[in-house]
Amino acid sequence: MGTEFVYAQPVKIYFGEGCFARLGEVLAELGVQRAVLVCGRHFAPEAEAMAADDSRIAAVFPGVEQNPQLSGVRETVRLCRETGADAVIGVGGGSSIDTAKFAAAVAPNEGEALDYYRGLRAFDANSRLRIVAVPTTAGTGSEVTQVSVVSHESEKKTINHPAFMPSAAIVDPRLSATVPPRTTMNTGLDALAHALEGYWSRNHQPIPDLKAVEAVRLVLENLERAYRDGSDMEARANMAYASLLGGLSFALPKTAACHACSYPLSELYHLPHGEACAFTLDSFVRVNADARLEELCRRAGLKDTEELAARIRALKALGGLRTRLSELGEVDIPALAAACAAHPLMNNNPVRLDDKRLAAMFEALR
Repeated sequence: MGTEFVYAQPVKIYFGEGCFARLGEVLAELGVQRAVLVCGRHFAPEAEAMAADDSRIAAVFPGVEQNPQLSGVRETVRLCRETGADAVIGVGGGSSIDTAKFAAAVAPNEGEALDYYRGLRAFDANSRLRIVAVPTTAGTGSEVTQVSVVSHESEKKTINHPAFMPSAAIVDPRLSATVPPRTTMNTGLDALAHALEGYWSRNHQPIPDLKAVEAVRLVLENLERAYRDGSDMEARANMAYASLLGGLSFALPKTAACHACSYPLSELYHLPHGEACAFTLDSFVRVNADARLEELCRRAGLKDTEELAARIRALKALGGLRTRLSELGEVDIPALAAACAAHPLMNNNPVRLDDKRLAAMFEALR
């Protein structure tokens, strides 16, 4: 084959309808004695009931926001230290899981979360609490990556460190059955972006490439179904699997231009993460079109990259996602392009893009 690579996937994955019921078994296998459960407000009643039934869940932090804040990490760290927790359970979308990851890496060590956020203290992969990640949306893939995305004041930071790698992931498609249609679309397109960017990343590898192709196929075959009928468990299961594969397909290669642009779009114009990634996804399909991407399209059941771009546009239209800058208010295109060009993830894109090329792309989306 002539290719050299190193592949590692240390997360033990439990997948299947109803497998969330195995949480107690997973905690026992990991030797967990006391855990803090992190979730959003929608899951809070169930989380409190779980804590009442299982003494190993020592505390619940139910205040994770849509874009996770450092304040939530701080509160989770406080609960971990106060209860003597040896694990953190993140239940929810990427926001809950990313909060759990960050807190687990800080809690057993000296210093406060802000010190680590600012780089004043270093994370230590050998000194952290165990992390059990339970996604309730089909999109982020955070349950199998060592990435945590957290905001503080006006800054949104992506931190990649082995200390954030979960010990176990429980992927139960039933947990996504009540996710609203718009969130289903946003998170599904995020999963598609993960797969495509992992595939076209300058750091791509053969094993993640295989996962990316299958993730793209599954999203294109199932996202519309899951959006139109949330009770379609076959579509939900396929999307949960696609999201998992998407996470595995970018965990090592890392994402590229779409995600580089998503952060300024979220910070400056308040787009949810998935919608921010989808905003430029079809544009970058055209920018990055080459023989490899054409091959992915054929293997995923598409004619070519133009059909892929068209399918992405159709999904965005179906979900009512914003697709033009005019829908975001007053946009300073040169400033937006400069912020996108400066993001480190832009370096992973196969086509080199400076602020001038990005400005031209955004002008076409005006």
